[in-house]
Amino acid sequence: MKRLGWVLLPVLAFGAERARDLGVPFDGKPGEWNAITDVKGVEVGYRTLIEGAGPRAVRTGVTAVWPRGKESVEPVFAGWFSLNGNGEMTGTAWVDEGGLLSGPVLITNTHSVGTVRDAFIKWQVRRAKPGAEPDEWSLPVVAETWDGYLNDVNGFHVTEADTAAALESARSGPVREGNVGGGTGMVCYGFKGGTGTSSRRVGEYTVGVLVQCNCGRRAQLQIAGAPVGREIMDAIPYASNGQPRDDVGSIIITVATDAPLAAHQLKRLARRASLGLARTGSVSGNGSGDIFIAFSTANPNAGQAKGLVTVTMLPNEEMNPLFEGVVQATEEAIVNAMAGAETMTGVQGHRVIALPHDRLRETMRKYGR
Repeated sequence: MKRLGWVLLPVLAFGAERARDLGVPFDGKPGEWNAITDVKGVEVGYRTLIEGAGPRAVRTGVTAVWPRGKESVEPVFAGWFSLNGNGEMTGTAWVDEGGLLSGPVLITNTHSVGTVRDAFIKWQVRRAKPGAEPDEWSLPVVAETWDGYLNDVNGFHVTEADTAAALESARSGPVREGNVGGGTGMVCYGFKGGTGTSSRRVGEYTVGVLVQCNCGRRAQLQIAGAPVGREIMDAIPYASNGQPRDDVGSIIITVATDAPLAAHQLKRLARRASLGLARTGSVSGNGSGDIFIAFSTANPNAGQAKGLVTVTMLPNEEMNPLFEGVVQATEEAIVNAMAGAETMTGVQGHRVIALPHDRLRETMRKYGR
């Protein structure tokens, strides 16, 4: 099986153009890599699984986002939000209750959530330092979107080893986009979707976003305000199933920041991802699992277990620039996921075309964008 891990290379070495390379205008100033890894300490790892054809075609994987890097499981303050709950993100009851995220955010396909969750716990136990008691209590955060149009989702191809590979391959730096990790088999607005990322510099702070996008229908898609979906209405997937207008996809959005925010403020930040999603045309339909999580790498003592805990936080009155940064970065991350994806043929010969770069440019010119 072709099992592709994360490789630390410049973006252009991946052979994928990003939305800005194609002339798409976005608001705001991105960080050095225009990625979630612009937030210091954040690392991203992938395991990409591509093999075979026909009914057993494998087009899936695992994505790992480490808030403080893979060598640290020190908790961070976090909050989450469900725009539409036809999906799964484990561990969120404790995120709500305790305001903390311990370990990575893991993303995969719908029917591999349990495998990835258990695999992380086993990986963590195996890495316990000699003489130390292994962690006997763990509630990992594992999220999903459905890739069954391109992937043999009931083949249960994601393994413990794949999860470990995603965890261990995590790095800072440029982040590969499109058909990688958990996003390998995803479809977004009727084009090939997958994994995308973006960031914004907000004063002295940074906000970064990583999406696994599998949402929306073709006619809904807007890019920089232009009705791109309606301009490219050929080769629409699902149409043969009689469901061209149904929203059967999902999107998981992970937001990172180094701004000092408390848990309730991070829930507010997670909510704003909804507005970035809406900019691309989604209405968050009944069949869509649109679930978002946000964390802050500030306050290194967030998980202190004893004594008084001293933390810093921005006042609510100073959060507007962060809200704006999340909206902008979410919009761009979704478009980057499509711009970086490649046409894919998967299970039962289903084929999903990549967003045509030439026609995207034409549409941008047509609408003065």
